[in-house]
Amino acid sequence: MFITHLILRNWRNFRDVDIDLREVSYIVGANASGKSNLLDVFRFLRDISKESGGGLQKAINDRGGISKLRCLHARQHPVVHVEVHMSSDFDYETPEWVYILAFKPEGTGSHRTLITEEKVIHNGEIILFRPGNDDKTDEARLTQTHLEQIQANNKFRDISKFFSEINYLHIVPQMIKHADFIGGSHLDDDPYGQDFLRNIARTAPNTRRNRLNKIQEALALAVPQFKELKFETDELGRPHLHALYQHHRPKGGWQKEDQFSDGTLRLIGILWSLMESSSVLLLAEPEISLNDAIIEQLPVIFTKVRPSKRKRQVIITTHSEKLLSNKGIDARGVVILESTSDGTKARPINERETTTIKAGFSIADVALPKTRPSKIEQLSLWPQ
Repeated sequence: MFITHLILRNWRNFRDVDIDLREVSYIVGANASGKSNLLDVFRFLRDISKESGGGLQKAINDRGGISKLRCLHARQHPVVHVEVHMSSDFDYETPEWVYILAFKPEGTGSHRTLITEEKVIHNGEIILFRPGNDDKTDEARLTQTHLEQIQANNKFRDISKFFSEINYLHIVPQMIKHADFIGGSHLDDDPYGQDFLRNIARTAPNTRRNRLNKIQEALALAVPQFKELKFETDELGRPHLHALYQHHRPKGGWQKEDQFSDGTLRLIGILWSLMESSSVLLLAEPEISLNDAIIEQLPVIFTKVRPSKRKRQVIITTHSEKLLSNKGIDARGVVILESTSDGTKARPINERETTTIKAGFSIADVALPKTRPSKIEQLSLWPQ
């Protein structure tokens, strides 16, 4: 299943969002325009749905409360609205599934967040519509979604499971290199790499070996002098990755992950995540630490690498000229964020820009100038 369309009202930077998404979608915008906040709506739905606890109230509280979620430009309108359309193919004229969730602060009493609307539509048929009569007689029911309740979501558990499996990745190489020394509490569904090696260790041995073999083939093409990648546990049972590089010694030179370059660890993390499951994968600025030549090939990798015969949807935030210069990018999958005095606007490539791309220009040529800060040249005059 894929997310084909997204509608938001009063979500973080955005008063109104109404965009289509594709198998691979690129969210392009300036710093602080809301790229991460747009991705966060999918993480929000995941946090509501995940089996290991969560739910609406926790998902909101983890983000600092509804005041941090509601758009500052919403003025007096208190309701946050999230609407997601899903289908097994992007060519469906009408979505197979629609999930709508709207909520607002209670405003009095315990200051809870209350659901103002929860709706599920399956192939045009409404199978859930709230508030219902039961909600009206017991308002406390409106603090929980039916999405998060096993006893209530049996008719649409497919979408609850779909949301719960959404992955987010923004690997920080130092979190992998020094995970044992950093310590501290571990985040649920850790996106930064502290649990990355443990996730590899928990994977079935045959699956792990097959994935690492594919990654080894990619590294041999992308990393100079690289020859082999293997997984091992040390005498204390801690998992490690080892890489063999060509060396003047006959047996070459082996390195452990704490000796890998940041770019090598980022690339390993991206490739592993692409093969890990068939759920939606959210990638935040995958170009960080990577060589330009590798960045240019990422769009092809996103399209080709799959966990199985099924395609995997990837939604990416980026402002990389090299990545967006790849001529194979589907322009229909590009979303441009533009900051205005009335909040951030999200839009697709327009007709004029499409004509420019067909004339031979890249997505980078067309989209990045739209995200350029208008006064950026004055930065070189600072300090005065």
